[in-house]
Amino acid sequence: MPVALYALTAGSFGIGCAEFVIMGLLLQVAADLQVSIAAAGLLVTGYALGVTAGAPVLTLLSRRMPRKAVLLALMAIYTVGNAACALAPDYATLMAARVLTSLTHGTFFGVGAVVATGLVPADRKASAISIMFSGLTLATLLGMPAGAWLGLHFGWRSTFWAMGLVGVVSLLVIAALVPRSRNDDAPAALREELATIARPQVLLGLLMTMAGFAGVFVVITYIQPLLTRMAGFGEAAVSPILLLFGGGMVVGNLIGGRWADRRPTPALLGSLLVLAVVLGAMSLVLHNPVAMAAFVGLLGIAAFATVSPLQLRVLRFAEGAGQNLASSFNIAAFNLGNAAGAWIGGLVIEHGPGLGAVPWIASLVTLAGLAVALWSVRLESGREPPARLVTCASEQAR
Repeated sequence: MPVALYALTAGSFGIGCAEFVIMGLLLQVAADLQVSIAAAGLLVTGYALGVTAGAPVLTLLSRRMPRKAVLLALMAIYTVGNAACALAPDYATLMAARVLTSLTHGTFFGVGAVVATGLVPADRKASAISIMFSGLTLATLLGMPAGAWLGLHFGWRSTFWAMGLVGVVSLLVIAALVPRSRNDDAPAALREELATIARPQVLLGLLMTMAGFAGVFVVITYIQPLLTRMAGFGEAAVSPILLLFGGGMVVGNLIGGRWADRRPTPALLGSLLVLAVVLGAMSLVLHNPVAMAAFVGLLGIAAFATVSPLQLRVLRFAEGAGQNLASSFNIAAFNLGNAAGAWIGGLVIEHGPGLGAVPWIASLVTLAGLAVALWSVRLESGREPPARLVTCASEQAR
């Protein structure tokens, strides 16, 4: 794999840290800013909604810029946003700073995914996506527990200062290693890009991404109270347990990428089904500390095994004009699912049936995404897909 892929991984690690570290700081932020746990959880929702809005808007605004320049500008905004989070004097300011930081997320991953797939042969595109997205898995394996440890010992603001430093390093690595894309000087017409998004299979791909991944954030947003108040762990145990989640994400990301390279449709359906099963089964072990810790790791595997199949599904049907925009829209769909999941989890906690019901509610949400995927595959059956990124899925299914 080209070394430029690993530069993209460095950027995705930085941005992934901004998305995930808040889960390990929820109780400290709530106590320091004197808000409820559910209100602190809305910092996840606010970030995700910022990604949802920022992805299409910034992608359209930057469509005529060289892709490398876009990536560098986004990392600069990311760095400033994390510094603003560290300096936030109150909840409203912290929310605004989180939203500012989030605006970079969708466009970075959307444009980065297109750059990544352009660096490799057709039969390695899903693996290239998984390598780039491995920065997200490393953000949970290293960034999220490290952020929780920093927050516990030095205050939650120190975590955001550390992420600002990560942003500076990522910017320098991308500047040094990522080449200009050969397509930078030939942007598609805006009408053609928007027409790509309107393709029925692209829209269904966005919907299955949003619904399928939302179940993950119904649970992971509130993983700190689930571990401390349901499983009986002390706050100091949260950081090491989050290492299991991060390690699981690394494994799941690699599995999902390789599975999608070989059998994209079975990978799509199978990964969503496994995720729903893991979420549902977690509700049965909430009061068993050992089993709960194991399920945190399993959740990491199941969650990120879905990422490459879901992203590849959209890229596959968006081949041609508008691939940048479609890719960014799918990142927005992931984060709209994140926002919905955090919001749904908060409703379950505050208005019933309570914290203990969060995992099985999450399972139902992911099953809704699986239903959309089955509908999409059924519509596709018997037709030649309009893309050549991967082998025809219907032939593989047979």
